[in-house]
Amino acid sequence: MAAEHTERDYARARERYAEMGVDTEAALAALAAIPVSFHCWQGDDVGGFEDTGAALGGGLAVTGNYPGKARTADELRRDADAALAIVPGTHRFSLHASYLEAGRPVERNDLRPEHFAGWADWACDRGLGLDFNPTYFAHPLAESGFTLAHADAGVRRFWVEHGIACRKVGASFGDRIGRACVTNFWVPDGYKDTPADRRTPRERLARSLDEVFADPIDPRLNCDAVESKLFGIGSESYVVGSHEFYLGYAIRHGKLLCLDAGHFHPTEGIADKISAVLMWLPELLLHVSRGLRWDSDHVVTLTDDLRAIAQEVVRGEYLGRVRFGLDYFDASINRVAAWVIGARCLLKALLAALIEPTALLRQLELAGDFTGRLAVSEELKTLPLGAVWDHYCHTKGVPVGRHWLDDVRRYEREVLANRT
Repeated sequence: MAAEHTERDYARARERYAEMGVDTEAALAALAAIPVSFHCWQGDDVGGFEDTGAALGGGLAVTGNYPGKARTADELRRDADAALAIVPGTHRFSLHASYLEAGRPVERNDLRPEHFAGWADWACDRGLGLDFNPTYFAHPLAESGFTLAHADAGVRRFWVEHGIACRKVGASFGDRIGRACVTNFWVPDGYKDTPADRRTPRERLARSLDEVFADPIDPRLNCDAVESKLFGIGSESYVVGSHEFYLGYAIRHGKLLCLDAGHFHPTEGIADKISAVLMWLPELLLHVSRGLRWDSDHVVTLTDDLRAIAQEVVRGEYLGRVRFGLDYFDASINRVAAWVIGARCLLKALLAALIEPTALLRQLELAGDFTGRLAVSEELKTLPLGAVWDHYCHTKGVPVGRHWLDDVRRYEREVLANRT
């Protein structure tokens, strides 16, 4: 009976959207082709599987102590399986370098593809793409707050070698899986208080990045991305890798630019930046997060900011040029649920954008009918998006509505509750 209600509601919704010139079936086909990269660090509070003896650092902080945190790679993969099973579509998984499985201590500048073989096997078995991230924090050589921009040439060299090793790991994923890995570079380098010299650390960072990227890698195997930040804990006054720094670097060197929704001023959204940077760059990586007053990386919800990001990508016809990844960590709630909530909200935002009557809105705008543009935009907000989303979930074999939470509660009772 529930399925009958879902399909009946969808039939009515489809008619409503058709009246505005929208083909919901075409929109759903487009949505099904969009992979979201799930982030490993939500499942274990950015813990990883190495023991460097260093604090998390890098301006990162995870709050909460909800029971059931993954303690091993096998547990983390099992938790990710539970989340992916109730999110419609075929997606990707993003790893940090600190999530290696070596069975012994391995320095970060000596990482090899075989240290991530378990992850590659898992991804191949499930048809997932893999993405990668060098880990420039939680290490004794990062405790000063500087890595690739460090004043000490020896420290810089260590982190350059780490970046080189990570690109090779990313390329091995692309070769094994048959889909390019995105290896995303974010470094926390910066000062807590006002620096006397802003220029020199940026010159050092640029030289270090040039060394990291010196050897070309087939983009069919690995694509490099660089990620900016405005400020963080311990770098409130100055971050070496600012937006302007990485925008220029990406344009000059042909790298993907990563825009993280939580890495800008709390009143600054990234939606408007998308069309601006894609004027000059072929591709863009979006880290979808929810900064609350600062870069606090809250679980993604269906906010106006999220919907604006999705609208800009769809309205600008950028779906083939933008990659989506989740980036947050919340240990105050069920970690599997956090993955699911964020992913489903991002997909809902994309669906809402895909079933907009974009052609009509553009026609009104071009005619100078801004009254009509505003009126139609507001009417769209109460059209039955939920019925289209429920139909999509039903056809993809995942729980409809809030019933996915039943699966997570069951998994918590049967699996997470047994972890101590």
